[in-house]
Amino acid sequence: MDCDKCGASAVMHAAYSGLHLCERHFLRSVEKRVKRRIREDALIDNRTTPDDPETWVIGLSGGKDSVVLTELLYDTFAEDPRIELVALTIHEGIEGYRDASVDACVELTDGMELPHEVVSYADEFDLEMDSVAESDPENMAPCAYCGVFRRDILSRYAEQFGADKLLTGHNLDDEAQTALMNVLEGDIKQIAKHFDASLGPFPDRPTGSTDEPFVPRAKPLRDIPEKEVALYAHLKELPVHMAECPHASEAYRGEIQELLLGLESNHPGTRHSIMAGYEEIAHVVADQYDTDEQPALQDCERCGSPTTGDICRKCQLVESIHAA
Repeated sequence: MDCDKCGASAVMHAAYSGLHLCERHFLRSVEKRVKRRIREDALIDNRTTPDDPETWVIGLSGGKDSVVLTELLYDTFAEDPRIELVALTIHEGIEGYRDASVDACVELTDGMELPHEVVSYADEFDLEMDSVAESDPENMAPCAYCGVFRRDILSRYAEQFGADKLLTGHNLDDEAQTALMNVLEGDIKQIAKHFDASLGPFPDRPTGSTDEPFVPRAKPLRDIPEKEVALYAHLKELPVHMAECPHASEAYRGEIQELLLGLESNHPGTRHSIMAGYEEIAHVVADQYDTDEQPALQDCERCGSPTTGDICRKCQLVESIHAA
């Protein structure tokens, strides 16, 4: 099949748009959509100048999404004096998995001369996910523990680096799955938080979220389907660790993923339609969600992090794990 733009051999067919694209035009398409998302989400404050630059921390795991995000941001902003990029990698302590992905992160950032910090659960919490998954003192899926610990590290280190933005590599499939899960679960709070987390100009948007009140987060890849992210990484020959975490056990998300893949195959554009509608709903819900009724934040008695109780969830889990 030929490229619809230039007639060269196509490397992909986007069923949702009908376009066949060659390598050059496919890469350009991804880059254009990411830059548009950065622009539409107003990630760069108009007040930002070379004399007062912003610091953007990138959550770099070594997987395809975060590697592609880092590559795109570096290509776009490496020479922009208004933006300083820092990569942050978290080593959870998963034998035979995380070491390889950290190696991919180091290879990528060394080639870019990009500041890169590696932080481990062992150093931060004196634990590793392999042992947590085995002991499981709270009778939870390993992902539930890991999510709490990762959010804590990302938030704390983003603040430590003086970050103005925290950027993660969530793609269109990730976002559509989360949207559908929140709707099916009737989770109005999470729907409202989507607007706070993903939409509107950063300096002026509503701030209804109480769970992560620190550094604003952004997802520049959220318009790019997962397969296109993978193809971009392949065509650019980026160092990517493709293995799945051996402790991954989000069964419900897996069901939603399979459902969406089937819907997208039969009805191209389903993911885009879900997100377009979800963002409209999130906007309406956020306007009506009474943030005054949200529990007041206070400092955790153990670590000082903001929490709605006396002890934050991270400290509760760490204490439970060490007591097991």
